[in-house]
Amino acid sequence: MARIAFILLCHKDPEAIIDQARRLTRAGDYIAIHFDARGGKEAFEAIREGLKDNPNVAYATKRIKCGWGEWSLVEATLYAIEAAEAAFPRATHFYMLSGDCMAIKTAEYIHDYLDREDVDVIESFDFFESDWIKTGIKEERLIYRHWFNERTHKWLFYQSFWMQRRLGLQREIPEDLQIMIGSQWWCLRRRTIEWILDFTRSRKDVMKFFRTTWIPDETFFQTLVRHLVPENEIKTRTLTFLMFTDYGMPVVFYNDHYDLLLSQDYLFARKISPEAKELKKRLGDLFAATGVEFQISNEGRSLFNFLTGRGRDGRRFAQRFWETESTLGRDRELLMIVCKKWHVAKRLVSRIKDHSDIPCLEYLFNEENTYLPDLGGIEKSLEKRTRHRRAWVRMLFDYFDADKMVVCLDPQGIELIRDFNADRSGTRVLEIDCEFTDDYLAGHAKRTGLAGEQTPEEALQRLLPTIRADINHESDRIRDAEFDHYERISQSSTPEENARPLARFLGIPEETAREIVSMHYLFSD
Repeated sequence: MARIAFILLCHKDPEAIIDQARRLTRAGDYIAIHFDARGGKEAFEAIREGLKDNPNVAYATKRIKCGWGEWSLVEATLYAIEAAEAAFPRATHFYMLSGDCMAIKTAEYIHDYLDREDVDVIESFDFFESDWIKTGIKEERLIYRHWFNERTHKWLFYQSFWMQRRLGLQREIPEDLQIMIGSQWWCLRRRTIEWILDFTRSRKDVMKFFRTTWIPDETFFQTLVRHLVPENEIKTRTLTFLMFTDYGMPVVFYNDHYDLLLSQDYLFARKISPEAKELKKRLGDLFAATGVEFQISNEGRSLFNFLTGRGRDGRRFAQRFWETESTLGRDRELLMIVCKKWHVAKRLVSRIKDHSDIPCLEYLFNEENTYLPDLGGIEKSLEKRTRHRRAWVRMLFDYFDADKMVVCLDPQGIELIRDFNADRSGTRVLEIDCEFTDDYLAGHAKRTGLAGEQTPEEALQRLLPTIRADINHESDRIRDAEFDHYERISQSSTPEENARPLARFLGIPEETAREIVSMHYLFSD
């Protein structure tokens, strides 16, 4: 059975560290602690005193002061690994943790998971070809030497950087290494740890290179594992669940995140708030439990993006030249059907095709595989369609040789509607008002990745009011925009009542419009 040596990097809260060490070693596992030298001698002695009777605890062979982005974080990790490798010969796996991490599965589940596959689990993406780095310097992390900390000595950091750049003082990357990048929270097998320690002792050139690399904790172990271990023995992921905000800061978990954390396909989570006492207690009790079955839905990231994305109305990237300069054509009319229930709008479009010769296109800005004519490749991706929207829709008018065309849009795309409405061509908007049952909203949550098949019913019910409010908000924004030619049909209205706005929207006789909306299953789910 797997026996884990946890590698714990921490710098504060001795009492919490003692609790964490006791909890993690209770199932027969081990822990090696590096307590930042900045944390003070008294705090460190308190940890040693609190754990003095625990034979499964070891301490880094040396304590150093650590700084974000510095080599010191890797060095501290290596000191803790050396201690663990020597003190715990029965350890089969070495798992990196911080003081803010907690298990979100039982010890039983974690051991079974690690026994399942003989692999190293570490994010390891090509440094230059992947898009793992979203902002800031990239190759400059490697090809220049970084002696100063960007956070504590910003002026020196950038003066040194720009001087090397002006003087062309680039350095070579060790030629036999493919530099990789990924999360610093990994789980490695004992054999891999032994290989890494041997490598650090024999390859002084590589150690010298990484000592002046910026943020080496995201590249050092990731590169060495890929260099030393066969590719088929590496699982490129992390077992620690963590998310970041738009500002690059870690998302912090609180008491009400318990159900969400348990349903993620991870073993640990970071960061748990120090104030989340109830969450810590529940997760601590869970770790010691046996026979627990977990329902994995893994919707955490998509749910976070959905919830944090609400309220960001009005943001829009600057228009491209082909948007500002192009027009659909002064004598053309774009008829936009806006509906959250796509199947309802598609049924209506199908009826319009049967009763008129107006070209109709379904959700061309929302569905990758909707039917479209071949227009030279611009139609191949949603990104291209949206980016070149006016030029592309003009091409569709030309293709159909028509002066009037119907398209379907999701109400979430109000910026698209506004953009087309601002064009010199004629535009009309028809909103379809549908009723949304809880069952439909639950299915919508699963279709869009906000929930999974295994999401607990209680968690799903808490999410439904937020989704309903979001849909209502999208509809309110469309009505508040006060478009000049806006019409609305509703599920609660009779076919006769819906025929009048549809006739105005399409410019057809009211009798024909009544035939179109009279289908009895138009609004059926």
